[in-house]
Amino acid sequence: MKPGLEVRAMDQKGYRRGSFQSSTSDEDMLEIAGASLDFPMADDDPPLDREMGGFSSYNGGEMNGTSKMMDFLEEPLPGVGTYEDFNTIDWVREKSRDRDRHREITSRSKESTWALIHSVSDAFSGWLLMLFIGLLAGSLAGLIDISAHWMTDLKEGVCLAGFWFNHEHCCWKSNTTFTDRDKCPEWKSWSQLIIGHGEGAFAYILNYLMYVIWALLFSLLAVLLVKGFAPYACGSGIPEIKTILSGFIIRGYLGKWTLIIKTITLVLAVSSGLSLGKEGPLVHVACCCGNILCHLFTKYRKNEAKRREVLSAAAAAGVSVAFGAPIGGVLFSLEEVSYYFPLKTLWRSFFAALVAAFTLRSINPFGNSRLVLFYVEFHMPWHLLELVPFVLLGIFGGLWGAFFIRSNIAWCRRRKTTKLGKYPVLEVFVVTAITAILAFPNEYTRMSTSELISELFNDCGILDSSKLCEYVNDFNSTKGDDLPDRAAGPGVYTAMWQLALALIMKVFITIFTFGMKVPSGLFIPSMAVGAIAGRLLGVAMEQLAFYHHDWVIFSGWCSQGADCITPGLYAMVGAAACLGGVTRMTVSLVVIMFELTGGLEYIVPLMAAAMTSKWMADAIGREGIYDAHIRLNGYPFLEAKEEFSHKTLAMDVMRPRRNDPPLTVITQDSMTVEDVETIINETTYSGYPVVVSRESQRLVGFVLRRDLIISIENARKKQDGIVSTSIIYFTDHSPPLPPSFPSMLKLRSILDLSPFTVTDQTPMEIVVDIFRKLGLRQCLVTHNGKLLGIITKKDVLKHIAQLANQDPDSILFN
Repeated sequence: MKPGLEVRAMDQKGYRRGSFQSSTSDEDMLEIAGASLDFPMADDDPPLDREMGGFSSYNGGEMNGTSKMMDFLEEPLPGVGTYEDFNTIDWVREKSRDRDRHREITSRSKESTWALIHSVSDAFSGWLLMLFIGLLAGSLAGLIDISAHWMTDLKEGVCLAGFWFNHEHCCWKSNTTFTDRDKCPEWKSWSQLIIGHGEGAFAYILNYLMYVIWALLFSLLAVLLVKGFAPYACGSGIPEIKTILSGFIIRGYLGKWTLIIKTITLVLAVSSGLSLGKEGPLVHVACCCGNILCHLFTKYRKNEAKRREVLSAAAAAGVSVAFGAPIGGVLFSLEEVSYYFPLKTLWRSFFAALVAAFTLRSINPFGNSRLVLFYVEFHMPWHLLELVPFVLLGIFGGLWGAFFIRSNIAWCRRRKTTKLGKYPVLEVFVVTAITAILAFPNEYTRMSTSELISELFNDCGILDSSKLCEYVNDFNSTKGDDLPDRAAGPGVYTAMWQLALALIMKVFITIFTFGMKVPSGLFIPSMAVGAIAGRLLGVAMEQLAFYHHDWVIFSGWCSQGADCITPGLYAMVGAAACLGGVTRMTVSLVVIMFELTGGLEYIVPLMAAAMTSKWMADAIGREGIYDAHIRLNGYPFLEAKEEFSHKTLAMDVMRPRRNDPPLTVITQDSMTVEDVETIINETTYSGYPVVVSRESQRLVGFVLRRDLIISIENARKKQDGIVSTSIIYFTDHSPPLPPSFPSMLKLRSILDLSPFTVTDQTPMEIVVDIFRKLGLRQCLVTHNGKLLGIITKKDVLKHIAQLANQDPDSILFN
């Protein structure tokens, strides 16, 4: 294989033999209409990361000839300067093109009123797009919340007043007392509906059976829809969105079919009772909205870098509606998913998150005038000594996070490498059946995970009828709403062992659930694990303080009859710790948690737990769950947070290597159309350096394979006299040739005259920094001004993998 820009093992969705329509999905940036090849193309699999290059301003693809030829195109060629599927964009070139476009609009705005209006509308279009994204993301989130709540309750019964009411809404108009509010006559369980009563063993078995049947029906419908219509709709979507925001193109991943199917199947998957959440997939849904709405504005439709700025803001809107946390959403986008986040994107993310949260609040999906299901208010301040159990929860969260990542990645790798991956429907069926059968007998696993977290966060009041609040009451010491620490009653002890069983189930079942072929978020299951552990520890601390208030650790601040310990706060801190251990978020996590719960005065406990959790998990394994899945799938993602500390040089990484054939190049004015077509047929590289001559190897520029093919194809069709023996030249002036020669083809306009170059002695840490900070696809290596070789983004990733003792071929998109 010749050196250059190859990568194996990839299905080329873009132009194969005879076609240049780069994948027919709805997000193709430009359709290359009617282009077809006169010469056959090699069937070699193209590179994954065809790092083609440069950042020259692409002002069109006109090919001006000599006196013998006319300009056959006044407009830029469709497709020139665009990218194929599974390619990395050239950030520098895209930014340069946007600056050129902006300069042109600004200069024209002084010429006429219409041009001035166009200039103003162009400047305002970004904010208008954010408004649309916020409105659409908020509306879809409200629809998903309402539908999931209704379908979750459908597993247990139906409302006679209207089958579209969930259990809570059904009982709103009922005259039942507060304690019997869940037993209103309008709501019938399946056993009451089928056999007329809800008591006894047969009724229990019937309800059990209906619960399992509904769960299997929902999950099977979800997996069949994903498999049949939108395979990209599975999973959480955050690893892929991180990769896309770093510049990789996965066509169809943010398309309209993915949006429609993900919205429907997310409701089905959450309703089935599987151990998954809707929060991660809502980020994917919001990014789909952003990508589709980009097509309304030319500025974003035709520029991949600008589009990624919009997707960063859409991710913020997704978290905003998932958690009702607009500020947390902006910080999540900045800390966790975005690769390039300029100040302008920060403001626009803020606006999109605001509009999305406002839209969701207007819909009011939970009927409590809140943005989230588990809004809590704690009244008692925390004490300094409580930092010890909070740090212990942080350690637990870090250990659980590291254990979960290792186990889940091992299971997902097994799914990829064995026959298990060939039966996604069977896998979902089995996991759902096991989950439903284990979940029903335990009321804490039977309820939806969001309701479970809400109950665990809750601070027990006088009117609470939950088992978690069945304390031995002594009302003599009650002051207002604050209840003193009390002895636990039998209900609390029953709830404790049920929660312990729920914890064991959630810990293990989530490992097998995340990564199945249904939409599956990880935020809620992780928070549930932490909230259960936190509540267990909180109740233990509360009882310890009640029975041993004279101990040294309690004597200074916890007197008898005082309300010292808030178990709900421990649940909240535990939830943050476990979520931090899995995702390795810190700042955004703390902000999301206090926006989610309204617990502003508990920032310090949350910070302590989040930080401890991250330190603990990082000590065991450096990667968060999303980075681990990026590496598992072989996405070409260059992590900006990692340090490169090895002493290698550019010449150690570049190709061609010592025993390889020489680099494939194109000369600036001595090759015919047939010569260039032969190079294109015989290689799978995505671009070629252009040199003065093969002997001198002096670099002129870099030309992309895709642009060459499209330009030659159009020239053959639309320009007279272009034949296989026509000379192609990339210079300003045509070379002197006899009059009998056929017309020549000038392709200077598609040549990048300023490709990035480094010398062969450049340290690799500088090269890696250049790739990270400029978003390059490739850079050329020179020695004393002569072209020596090329380093692609893929070469850099393989080199980093080798130095980390990993398989370099794992950097293949799979």
